[in-house]
Amino acid sequence: MKKLIGVIGSGQCDLDVQNLAYQVGLEIGKKNYGLVCGGLGGVMEYAAKGCHESGGLTVGILPQEDAEYANPYIDLAIPTGMGVARNLIIVRSALGLIAVTGRYGTLSEIAYALQLGKPVVGLNTWDISEDIVKADNPRDAVDKITKLISS
Repeated sequence: MKKLIGVIGSGQCDLDVQNLAYQVGLEIGKKNYGLVCGGLGGVMEYAAKGCHESGGLTVGILPQEDAEYANPYIDLAIPTGMGVARNLIIVRSALGLIAVTGRYGTLSEIAYALQLGKPVVGLNTWDISEDIVKADNPRDAVDKITKLISS
């Protein structure tokens, strides 16, 4: 069974954040983990692209009722029709999460993860709790989350 790491972040982002997300996804795939995300654009798309290109499985938990909304790097699209309520499914599906920047949707996913006792590694994201492990770069983020979910 493929173990999934969640990548959460904004649906719209600049080139610097796109690159961070892509590198996070690339590292996840290189370590033979799968990636679960919201399946749309921005951080989700670029992380999925990196993971997909490094041979990892990508899963998108979509807020819409139709799989056609998934970005082109999603291998398995799960349309929920639940809107932002699907954020809890993303968190539940992952062993741990990496937050790459993000806005309020990301904040909700971080909150769910912390409430459920799932590890969260942050890369330029919300600084709301000492329970969010800070990372310096994408490789550091993936190294930290894989150690946390393996212990």
